[in-house]
Amino acid sequence: MSLLIPGTNSIKDTGYDVANSLRFNNNSSDSLSLSTSGADETSWTYSVWVKRSEITYASLFSAISGSNFVDVYFYGTSTADGYLEFYSFNGSFVGRLVTNAFFRDPSAWYNIVIVWDSDNSTSGDRMRIYVNGTRVTSFSTESQPSSGASGYVNGTFKIGAMRDNNSSYFFDGYMAEACFIDGQSLDATSFGEFDSDSPNIWKPIDVSGLTFGTNGFYLDFENASSLGADVSGNSNNFTVNNLTSADQSTDTCTNNFMTLSPLLKGSNIDLTEGNVVSTGNTSSDAGNVACTFPIAFSGKWYFEVKITAISAAGYPKFAVFQDFESVSQGNYNGGSGGNNMHPSGSSGNAISTTLQYNSTTLENPTSNLSITAPANGNIFQFALDMDNGAIYVGVNGTYYNSGDPTSGSSKTGKIGDLTVTNQMMPMSSNFGGSATAYNFGGTSTSAFSITSNGGSGNADANGHGKFEYAPPTGYFALCSKNIGEFG
Repeated sequence: MSLLIPGTNSIKDTGYDVANSLRFNNNSSDSLSLSTSGADETSWTYSVWVKRSEITYASLFSAISGSNFVDVYFYGTSTADGYLEFYSFNGSFVGRLVTNAFFRDPSAWYNIVIVWDSDNSTSGDRMRIYVNGTRVTSFSTESQPSSGASGYVNGTFKIGAMRDNNSSYFFDGYMAEACFIDGQSLDATSFGEFDSDSPNIWKPIDVSGLTFGTNGFYLDFENASSLGADVSGNSNNFTVNNLTSADQSTDTCTNNFMTLSPLLKGSNIDLTEGNVVSTGNTSSDAGNVACTFPIAFSGKWYFEVKITAISAAGYPKFAVFQDFESVSQGNYNGGSGGNNMHPSGSSGNAISTTLQYNSTTLENPTSNLSITAPANGNIFQFALDMDNGAIYVGVNGTYYNSGDPTSGSSKTGKIGDLTVTNQMMPMSSNFGGSATAYNFGGTSTSAFSITSNGGSGNADANGHGKFEYAPPTGYFALCSKNIGEFG
């Protein structure tokens, strides 16, 4: 029986903060590469934090030395897959580990630590894998290397891509704190620790004081204009392939932001750019997509949605919905009464604002709120007051019906009674090739680039998030630090 291991989704301040991650898009062949020589091929360690966007093949690290190589990747042809494989190869396997455990939680961050230690006198310790601080000991395949065997790390390093740039293996998701230690075989405690108050939570520690070795590197992704910059002191700077400053994200292993979920979506919807852009195919029934976690029962929350593709024949739908069981099925297309906001009419000249709880229409001022014909680029604002059961919806900086989320006047809709299966959840349903880009505050994208404040955007009062419009006073981004404090 396969084992599903959940990732880290801490909802508290962890002490040491990781400021940035790097978002990889497999459809644009994103990767980092570095030419090396002189590394110790019998002793080395690689550590990285990852948050997956697609549960398919995904390369974390490759090294090529002539015709020999090392690969570390997630295996996967579908959402049913997700085991981790690590091997060294020189025409045949020098050493190989394939986990029984699956790692397929797109809502959480994993710390993956890979160790090559072929001089170890204990043969079973020459290759090791740690996930979230715990050594993996159960493998479908385990072939340890002979004493002194090479783990081939002289030549070229690649992050996010397989050694041969195989198009099926480009990583899709977020990476943070990528470290290579040349000449040392370290365990997971060099890169993280269990939280003293929540012992099941593995959190990162400051690694800047490590001795990285000649070919070692430390990528923190904090310099948006030089995303491959090595901050270890070695100046082993990576070449950036197809990545831009827009791929820098504040969604990190110490502050996890909401995204759309590839496990809770209709088959006719594609998710891209770290699962914050939803695009329907030409089908008239694209289904829906829900998010990686529901909204907390308490607190006040803010997010934005931008229309990026719209036509009379294919319009986007987006909403907060209060039937978690229906939303989570991935094939629920909205129901007859309309449960989400969408451009309506042959010219797209109105916005349907009927909000639903199951099949019961909630409080709303009119059946349709007419505005200027919605177009590509319109940004809708959602302010959710969970403490007082109110929803406020705005467009391009103005809330409907002169609503004021801060004072509590003129709400757009009312939140019904909440239960475990009837929690609030942002959702999307795109028809006929339409598309929407979601901004939960974790990152800007090419589809939702921030223009306000010189591109720096607007954070909430806690300093979290990057929004086009300022969150109302008292409202916060949907991220783990805020949920831990206010949720």
